[in-house]
Amino acid sequence: MSKIEEQVIAWRQHLHQIPEFGFEEVKTSEFIAQKLEEFGIEVHRNIGRTGLVGVLKCGDSDRTIGLRADMDALKITEENDFAYKSQTDGMMHACGHDGHTTMLLGAAHELATHKNFDGTVYFIFQPGEEHGVGAKAMIEDGLFDRFKMDAIYAMHNVPGVPEGHFVTNPGSIMASESGFEIEILATGGHAAMPHMGTDPIVVGAQIILALQTVTSRNLSSIHEPAVISVTEFTTNGTTNVIPSSATIKGDTRCFTDEALAKIEAAIERVAAGQCVSAGVEYKYKFTNTFLSTINTPKETAVAVRVAKAIAGEENVDGEAPPFTISEDFSYMQRKVPSCYILVGNGKVGEKGGTALHKPFYDFNDNILMTGVSFWTELVKDQLPANA
Repeated sequence: MSKIEEQVIAWRQHLHQIPEFGFEEVKTSEFIAQKLEEFGIEVHRNIGRTGLVGVLKCGDSDRTIGLRADMDALKITEENDFAYKSQTDGMMHACGHDGHTTMLLGAAHELATHKNFDGTVYFIFQPGEEHGVGAKAMIEDGLFDRFKMDAIYAMHNVPGVPEGHFVTNPGSIMASESGFEIEILATGGHAAMPHMGTDPIVVGAQIILALQTVTSRNLSSIHEPAVISVTEFTTNGTTNVIPSSATIKGDTRCFTDEALAKIEAAIERVAAGQCVSAGVEYKYKFTNTFLSTINTPKETAVAVRVAKAIAGEENVDGEAPPFTISEDFSYMQRKVPSCYILVGNGKVGEKGGTALHKPFYDFNDNILMTGVSFWTELVKDQLPANA
């Protein structure tokens, strides 16, 4: 095992022991900053609260590239029993952000050591990804105004894909996530005399059924796949009381901004129609948390080419089907050409195969150097020293 591999494993396992929730990544951020400074990299702290950016310039070229990793953990109690398990009760790195951070740190070390590129690399360590707030916070704090990037790239591990294999595509690779809430405002009444008032439960039931037609009758089943799930239906009624209000909540996923706009409008149209027909009022709220993660073709072709050089052509799928999970890197993608690529953490039933956000999940240390190599080769490909 090489010295750098020993180092990145030690860094990753250290970070695994100190998980921190979004915008609370104080120890994590300081650990990263200290390492970057040890490597001779210029560090800009407190961008988007606990986020930071490392700047490494080599040569005279004005070309630039951004590499982004997420840092935050989840409020899940870890059930692993290895020596480096979480030391914080009720919190763990259950999504592998400790590994993502470490792979980028390893690449920063290698690029700072060898300086075999010509241009500027921005190492972006982002807080608060899990709840869709960190990328926006860094952008609002001037990330792309202060650091001009020709393109930006991000990488995430994915259990279920063989260890060290890569998957991506030149379009939507992950879905948007939005929540909706429909409050039906009726008069209610005595359960024995429903004709004396208006019943939000019946209206709500009709809305829930009608929502099933939004994706099937408003969106193309081929070009605009989407999911609408009603997840809550609550009222203020009781056994012998027809409630005066009922609230429907749910979640929706889709893969384009155009589909997102159609869904937002269609849900309200359904709610309004049913409420008008029943003579009741309603309130509607639609909240987007994550946009669709949409890669740009040119940058995706670059990432696929580099991944094939690292892992072998047979171990890279550059036309992978999209995932219905979500990622707030999508907000950065609306600002700069980009690619989001996933690296296999291990097949189900093997090391690294435990699903994300599970108490027995752990990032697979065997892929750390795969990630380090991908980042360093990507930089050398896009900022060639002899161009």
